[in-house]
Amino acid sequence: MKTWAEVRPKLYAEDEIRESDLRVAIIGELIKARTEKNISQRELEQLSGVKQPEISRMEAGETSPQLDTILKIGDNTALR
Repeated sequence: MKTWAEVRPKLYAEDEIRESDLRVAIIGELIKARTEKNISQRELEQLSGVKQPEISRMEAGETSPQLDTILKIGDNTALR
């Protein structure tokens, strides 16, 4: 049985892998900042203007957020 590391390069182009890894890293940092500050998704909605369901989908990896959405969340003073 092959590992994901062996199969992944056969399924995706190198630039797709880099983009995916970067997306995961950015979202991971946003989740880490939110949880370290003990901010709920609802509170982040109020602070950033990004709706809680969108935050939830983004954190679960169910959507690829637009850059402006990431900036609204990441630029929030609560997550700095």
